[in-house]
Amino acid sequence: MLEMPNDKIIDKMESMLNIASDFTRLKIMYAISEKEKNVSEIIKEVGASQSLISHQLHVLRKANLVSTRKEGTCVYYSLADEHVIKLLNVVYEHVLEE
Repeated sequence: MLEMPNDKIIDKMESMLNIASDFTRLKIMYAISEKEKNVSEIIKEVGASQSLISHQLHVLRKANLVSTRKEGTCVYYSLADEHVIKLLNVVYEHVLEE
């Protein structure tokens, strides 16, 4: 059985799950799950406008779900760490069980 986290931790967990649960954000996270990509590549894969992708990447970065690497004038996005990959995998596997 899991130990109940304190309210501050529960609040942070709720916020992170709410951020990750957006349709476009999920598609972005999957688009960059195997290799880092720039905004143009993400736009093509996700099929959304540049402004929507940029806004959602900002939200994901603020929540520490996505990290960046700058090369010249180009910014590359990737998942922040293995925890984000695990989160996506757990949710995916759970949905497939239904």
